Amino acid sequence: MANCHELFQIYHGEICIGGNKKNKMITSKGKLRERIRKWFKENHPEYEPKFFIQGSHKMKNGIRTEEDICDLDDGVYFFREPDVTATTLQGWIWNAVNGYTNTTPEHRKKCIRSIFAGDYEIDHPVYYKIDGQCYRIAVKDVGFEDSDPKAMVDWFNKRKDKDGRLVRDTMFLKGWCDHHDKKMPSGLAMTILASNAKEKIVLNERDDITLKDILKEIKKTLDSRFECIAPAMPNDDLFANYNDDRKANFLTSLQEFIDDAEAALREENQLKASKLWRKHLGDRFPLGEDNKEQNNSRIFTATAIGARTANPYAK
Repeated sequence: MANCHELFQIYHGEICIGGNKKNKMITSKGKLRERIRKWFKENHPEYEPKFFIQGSHKMKNGIRTEEDICDLDDGVYFFREPDVTATTLQGWIWNAVNGYTNTTPEHRKKCIRSIFAGDYEIDHPVYYKIDGQCYRIAVKDVGFEDSDPKAMVDWFNKRKDKDGRLVRDTMFLKGWCDHHDKKMPSGLAMTILASNAKEKIVLNERDDITLKDILKEIKKTLDSRFECIAPAMPNDDLFANYNDDRKANFLTSLQEFIDDAEAALREENQLKASKLWRKHLGDRFPLGEDNKEQNNSRIFTATAIGARTANPYAK
């Protein structure tokens, strides 16, 4: 059967966030923190903001979308009980960051988003915590809800394997969702589904086989019970609001990916196999050789593969 492991290694390099973009994001993160600290010192000194990078950036499984966009979540924390509404507290963050970019910040449901047009986005979810209580996130027009993003990061990190396979597979699944033309689950949902599936399979040294096994395990689990429970507060079901059409679309897309993954693994010609993977991962997935499987592909040298797949994602 065609071995596309090396092609997946190249695809991984294509969807990774490059060093230049990552450095720009970190610089912008620092500048935005400075603006937020300054704004609160001048306008509400009784509120002292603290910060914590969270989400995919912290878990090291973020990707570049096909539009070359990526994001960074930088939580803003207050260790006091607010005497204003959740919407007002978010609005203060909006006031602090407004003007840093040419694009007006977005006041979203659970964050303030600064948009660096055509490049990246930085989200500022807002939390507070007092002794004896869980972290609480500000939700626009709703109030404060229990939420513990650090616990989610810790949960994922404990499940990472030393070779970084789980991190790569969550990135492959995010790449699939990004390429798909229908509304797909969030990156957080795919991270949870992949992590749970990984606990039930034997990881293969080949990324193509491991991804197929994870897809099948996800489908098996969802066929039994269609839910995706967050492993940290508020332990909500990320699929709770899916209507019948969205559920059916996702399960159908999942089965189609599984069918083509299995067909690709049965295929002897690497080029034909790579085209099957491309149907679901897009043109950033490379084409293989137009011949039968070889143990050592002549196209990819060890130096080229090593240069593009240096793995900072292992535990």
